[in-house]
Amino acid sequence: MKQKKKGEKKMALFDDVRDIIVEQLHVPPEKVSLEAKFIEDLGADSLDTVELIMAFEEKFNLQISEEEAQKLDTVGKAVAYLEDKTKA
Repeated sequence: MKQKKKGEKKMALFDDVRDIIVEQLHVPPEKVSLEAKFIEDLGADSLDTVELIMAFEEKFNLQISEEEAQKLDTVGKAVAYLEDKTKA
């Protein structure tokens, strides 16, 4: 069985995160980049960010503390955090 390379796994993770953001924030997929800030660039408000964190927790079957959640202000930070927490 062929294992996914690190880059492929990160892209698949980014795709999952992007899909959640597009669904939750109703933004076009092309607007979601690693550098995009949830509030400033994607138009999220504080309730939206809470809902995003909850969606990430559900999708990736993990708990994100409030303290950690506050640090996740960009798509890239969220992807890096989830990549770290979902390592096998």
